[in-house]
Amino acid sequence: MTLFMQHALFLLCVVVISALGMAQGQAIAIVGTLVEENTVQPIPYATVAIYDSNTKEIITGDTTDDTGQFKIRLSRTDFYLEISFMGYKTKTISTFTVSNGTIDLGTIQLSPDSQALNEVVVTGEVSRTVFKLDKRVFNVGTDISSTGVSALEVLNNVPSVNVNIEGEVTLRGSGGVQILINGKPSVLADQSGNALGTITADMIDSIEVITNPSAKYEASGTAGILNIILKKEEKAGWNGSISANTGTPDNHSIGGSINRRTEHFNLFTQFGAGYRSLPEDTKAINRNLTNGESILSYGEEFRNETFFNITLGTDYHLNKYNVLTLSGNFAYEIEDQPSETNFSFFNGNDLVSRWVRRETTDANNPKWQYEFNWAKTFQNNEEHTFQWSALGSFFGKDQSSLFNDTTLEGDNVDRNQRTATVFQQADYTFKADYVNPLTEEYTIETGAQYVINDVGNDFEVQDIIDGNFITDDNLTNNFEWTQKVLGLYVTGAYENDTWGLKVGLRMESTDLSTLLTNTNEANSQNFTNLFPTLHTSYKLNDNFSLQAGYSRRIFRPRLWDLNPFFNIRNNFNVRVGNPDLQPEFTDSYELTSIYKIGKASMSSSLYHRYTTEVVERVSTFENNVTLTSPENIGTNASVGFETNGKYSPSKWLTLTGDFNFNYFDRKGTFEDQIFDFTGNRWSARLGSKIGLPAAIDLEFIGNYSSDFKTVQGEQRGFASLDLGMRKKILNGKIVLNLGVRDVFASRQEERFVNQPTFETYDFELRGRFVTFGISYGFGKGEAMTYSGRRR
Repeated sequence: MTLFMQHALFLLCVVVISALGMAQGQAIAIVGTLVEENTVQPIPYATVAIYDSNTKEIITGDTTDDTGQFKIRLSRTDFYLEISFMGYKTKTISTFTVSNGTIDLGTIQLSPDSQALNEVVVTGEVSRTVFKLDKRVFNVGTDISSTGVSALEVLNNVPSVNVNIEGEVTLRGSGGVQILINGKPSVLADQSGNALGTITADMIDSIEVITNPSAKYEASGTAGILNIILKKEEKAGWNGSISANTGTPDNHSIGGSINRRTEHFNLFTQFGAGYRSLPEDTKAINRNLTNGESILSYGEEFRNETFFNITLGTDYHLNKYNVLTLSGNFAYEIEDQPSETNFSFFNGNDLVSRWVRRETTDANNPKWQYEFNWAKTFQNNEEHTFQWSALGSFFGKDQSSLFNDTTLEGDNVDRNQRTATVFQQADYTFKADYVNPLTEEYTIETGAQYVINDVGNDFEVQDIIDGNFITDDNLTNNFEWTQKVLGLYVTGAYENDTWGLKVGLRMESTDLSTLLTNTNEANSQNFTNLFPTLHTSYKLNDNFSLQAGYSRRIFRPRLWDLNPFFNIRNNFNVRVGNPDLQPEFTDSYELTSIYKIGKASMSSSLYHRYTTEVVERVSTFENNVTLTSPENIGTNASVGFETNGKYSPSKWLTLTGDFNFNYFDRKGTFEDQIFDFTGNRWSARLGSKIGLPAAIDLEFIGNYSSDFKTVQGEQRGFASLDLGMRKKILNGKIVLNLGVRDVFASRQEERFVNQPTFETYDFELRGRFVTFGISYGFGKGEAMTYSGRRR
């Protein structure tokens, strides 16, 4: 009989015999602490069984907790105890004393059983990927679930998914991945923090990889969806971690996380504080081709931030079929944004003026997020489910800036300005999903989602004139933005062992309004759209599958695309939103092959996307000032090929690669200017993870992005390299991390605009970042790195 069957039989006996009842009488508490004989270390999860002294039948039992302690209540004294744990000799206790209703067995020592250890053969399920209609399901086997690593490490084992040492998740080489927990947005899934570290591998049942979402998911586009499915029944236990980090430029933080699971509750928390600085080098050139004037600028900008945050949450299992989740996060940021920009004004080759513009900015940013979720499983089938959730968030910013221009040479351009911003954004999401597997082959899904976005941005610009601050009415206003999206969907699917088909239809009704209160400029949009989806798959064998899909997607303009206010840090290169911007729509077709070759897993896709009302940033030029705003510019038809793979020739080496090439055909006009052109763009990403002796892991990630044409010019490509190193101590209880992002400081953005009357050049560079962290884990899991909340 296998060890698993023995434990299962034991637990079954405990449940049955306990249900039949024990003799009535006064309850006696049996307590004790179990330790290892040689090291005196606690032994968690050992079996404590109580047997009838006469019949030798089991009465009840329990397991020790993380500290080796146990407590059992009983209403009789005619019994004996057997304490057992794999690899140790079983201990029987039949002599004890009852004192004040308690039997205190004190510290109990178990000695190793060398013979038993030699005979033990552990077998378990190996993690594997199952291909479904519109997704791939990575089932987490005991090879991973027993390791105690965090959810981020589990994600890193999923084909097509990569998590670097800093915890950033990409899917098929692309960022912007939406992570869900049990099919819904969650505080735990928010990638702006490291809350995923509170989930350990033994809590995860499977991970769904969705690259072309069905009608079940909202129609706004992302790089893809990773849905983490947690186990419905979790073993009691706890895990936690504390971390400290430092880096250059300044990046210092301390934090901790704790997760505690009992029979009915799963409690989790994460907290932290820190300080970080984000410098950026900038350059810009504005050339007026009609009169020969030009403005050159270069400078360095900083965003310094002190931050505090805490996450609290719980899952409460009402019973076997109902689970409630309540969680929340609060964060507070204190910002300081000093910058210095040097300007030179030329008329031809003659210097007219040279000056420096200095900025001092302070801001306070409170933010919080909360969620409530009810998940119900029906008794007839664990796949028959209903789920309702509510998610809310708030972000505020109270910011003031002072700008000072000082003439260094030539004409006097001294000027002082200040701005004040009061910004508030509240978002609410209500979601309901119902899944009913009618038979083993037919499934229907239906549900609804309602999203509310409510934003207010009060912005004021003042000029210092004769020592007094005078409001500039042309640049001062209060922007209000409200968007409400109601979505309803239904899907039907047929799937057998080799072939499947899934059709779906989603309806989304959007109600959008913007208002500039000072000038009473209003814009209202109300539109309803249908988003059909079609997915099919064919499984040739266990190692090769084909998937084909069609979906219609929408890109709704984001807040900063609509907000007409701008930062006047560089008042000759201004970016501003467009309240009249329309959404863009995309018809997406994709044919994907998924295959395994030995120890390599590969995925290749051919795709075609046709987008209307394409949102592009367009620059206009007046008085040597470049004003850039988003506009709807015609259509974009693209065809492309994408392939990615993961190859693990040995336990110590994993190689990953992604390659994407697309050819695009742009057509459109703006202010009587025709933007018709074709071009191509490609990118590649190569990564390697090397396991060295002494539990040291090395990571190398190289990226390349090619040049490509834009509607008014060109954007230059770049190549970059990231390095990471991790050292585990005490079986992962202590983890040391060293990361170098952009080793050669080559991840730069260069944009050119070439028009008949003007030319512009923009350059931005973040530079090299070096970080070092140490984490200590306690309880069941490994140490989990906390590096603060990413912006």
